[in-house]
Amino acid sequence: MVLFQIFMCWLLQDADWILILLEGYFCGGIINHAMTLAIHDISHNTAFGNKFPLKNRFFGMWANLPIAVPISVSFKKYHVEHHRYLGEDGLDTDVPTTFEAEFFTTSPKKLLWLSLQPFFYAFRPLIIYKKAPTDMEILNAIIQISFDLAILYFFGFKSLIYLFFGTIISMGLHPSAGHFISEHYAFKEDQETFSYYGLWNLCTFNVGYHVEHHDFPYIPGRDLPKLRSLAPDFYENLHQHTSMMAILTEFVMNPSMGPYARLKRKPRVDQEFYGNYQLFEYVEGINKNNPWKPFQTFCMQKNGTEIENRDLSRYLILLVSLLNTATLFPFFLLF
Repeated sequence: MVLFQIFMCWLLQDADWILILLEGYFCGGIINHAMTLAIHDISHNTAFGNKFPLKNRFFGMWANLPIAVPISVSFKKYHVEHHRYLGEDGLDTDVPTTFEAEFFTTSPKKLLWLSLQPFFYAFRPLIIYKKAPTDMEILNAIIQISFDLAILYFFGFKSLIYLFFGTIISMGLHPSAGHFISEHYAFKEDQETFSYYGLWNLCTFNVGYHVEHHDFPYIPGRDLPKLRSLAPDFYENLHQHTSMMAILTEFVMNPSMGPYARLKRKPRVDQEFYGNYQLFEYVEGINKNNPWKPFQTFCMQKNGTEIENRDLSRYLILLVSLLNTATLFPFFLLF
């Protein structure tokens, strides 16, 4: 899908704006939303398993490329707590804020809220649960910005807009975005999580199997239908959705539905604001068994003292920044 989107950027570089927007909605929107759900699947370490978290993070950055906005590592950071503290105020950032619940109450306002969903989804965590940035998030941003600049340099502004527009529109008024509503909005009072078993799962890595996913979050999306078939008694009697468009329509038109139709609990634990240094920990692990002594000396000593985690992380980030700057130097000559 990543390579196909690069091909589309080449194909659309001289296209009319109307075609850019149409392709962005019907083609780019479906693919880019699928890539966000690939990132969701990878965030559970389903690509390489829990033994190789860093491989999963880098693979998530690869899947992130056509989305045009660096989300992969940040999504992982918050999504873990969505599973661990489902519905808990201030911890599960998937739950709308009080402002959203109280303001977007009528059909026109709910339609506007759906249109703005990508912005609420992106910025809500930064407002209600501010976490310190990590070295991997910075690296994710560097790689993503480098890719965006490369698209701009080689294919032009229209191709970059195609990617951005596909990402934004697919998270708002688009059938792919129906899962944002279907998963946890209370269409039935005594049920908190809902599944959808329709054909749209073919475009969304089976994210519709959401009850199953919350029961077994480390099972890849491709295997969730098999899980349901192995344990039908646990899922057959639950309320389920049959149409993404019907979900969005009912959400907008039904007065009892809205951003407020979510179960919210009091938090069991306090918020944590620290940032980790996963990249440093990986390098440190390699260094322990590295036979090349000069590398050990450089990594573990600084004037006879041990380097702090944040120091080595900064060195690594600086190195990547310099490499990216050198790669993109021809682009900067244009300005």
